[in-house]
Amino acid sequence: MTLRKIDAKTAHAWMEDGKAILIDVREPDEYIKEHVPEAHLVPLSGFNPEDFPKDHDKIAVFHCRSGGRTEAAAPQILRTSFREIYQLEGGIQGWRSAGLPVNENAKAPISIMRQVQITAGSLVLLGVILAVLVNPWFMALSAFVGAGLAQAGVTGNCAMASMLKHMPWNRVIKSQQSLPSAA
Repeated sequence: MTLRKIDAKTAHAWMEDGKAILIDVREPDEYIKEHVPEAHLVPLSGFNPEDFPKDHDKIAVFHCRSGGRTEAAAPQILRTSFREIYQLEGGIQGWRSAGLPVNENAKAPISIMRQVQITAGSLVLLGVILAVLVNPWFMALSAFVGAGLAQAGVTGNCAMASMLKHMPWNRVIKSQQSLPSAA
């Protein structure tokens, strides 16, 4: 199952005419950092094909950052009851490249998943360096982080991401109470 793709200028024209709605399937921390002003936030982590009861007569255009997640979620997205369903070509990056407006929050931290990648990668590298220079038992640090990442992949629950969400630099994410979402 694949989604038909649509360019940003056509999607924008449809939205201005009231024919279409734009649905951002990224996570709230990514949305806070940057988003299309008219987009409805409906993260894939909580996506329900039964959402949007009042908008089923419209054309739905789904997007993520570059298109990969939206494409991967096509079977789930195609189960919605919209009149027509499209994927925004190039995601929010394609929207920006087309010269269309994007709200940006320079004070928002980088996404939680990027924070996890930086932290996990740093801990694995530190474990290897310490194992080589100090004591081979430091390799256990790398093994522990690797096991945590494998567990996160299998279960969909990342302990490191849960911890990072509560860090002081992520306060802006927790303070966003009025994110627009689909009704």
